[in-house]
Amino acid sequence: MTHTVHPYAHRLGIIRDWKSRWFAKSPAKYRENVCVDAAIRRFLKKRLRGNYVCSVEIERNEKAIRVIIKTSRPGLVIGRGGEGSVKLTKEIEAIIRTVPHAERKAVRLDIEEVRSPESQAPVIAYMVAEGLEKRQTFRRVLKQTVEKVMANRDVKGVRIAIAGRLGGAEMSRTEEIKRGRVPLQTLRADIDFAREQAYLPYGVIGIKVWIYRGEVFADDKKSAQGGSASGRK
Repeated sequence: MTHTVHPYAHRLGIIRDWKSRWFAKSPAKYRENVCVDAAIRRFLKKRLRGNYVCSVEIERNEKAIRVIIKTSRPGLVIGRGGEGSVKLTKEIEAIIRTVPHAERKAVRLDIEEVRSPESQAPVIAYMVAEGLEKRQTFRRVLKQTVEKVMANRDVKGVRIAIAGRLGGAEMSRTEEIKRGRVPLQTLRADIDFAREQAYLPYGVIGIKVWIYRGEVFADDKKSAQGGSASGRK
């Protein structure tokens, strides 16, 4: 029997970097940092739902915690005159204080804009959830979303799976749609994966999205790094 592996974790250290970047000197400190990271991610997932957030990355040093939010709509998160980001920073600090034995550190919030949101799996997953929550038929939502994704030049393949009481049926089932190639076992394949949930009156519908954006080679990485280094000189 095969084992299903998360496409992101499967490629860590090969073409992906960790989303939490820090070092702990003791097991107790490590446990504390993991609990704080989990609390921040749970809060932001609920708080920023609908803001088209692609990823949340966390970095630490001796004095501060840096939270990097990558979104295709930074204006929604930042707010007018930066009010939204200031309020969000205070809320994150309050969440950290609720974690037992957590060390209080200053929080730095960085909001980065993501180009080409149609090639980001979390954005596409939320678009599907949004369509289902507006009571559109699930087949139309899947077809329209797939066409929108495949219209992007960066995307080589897409697969979307939904499961639950589709159409309000008594018995839950799974539906899937696929276009192009999605090579899950190829480690150099740049595959973005996301899960989302659509909350409907008759139950929750689960959504999974895989997006294949071509292959990443070591030569491409070196040439990109060399180009940026020569540009700095």
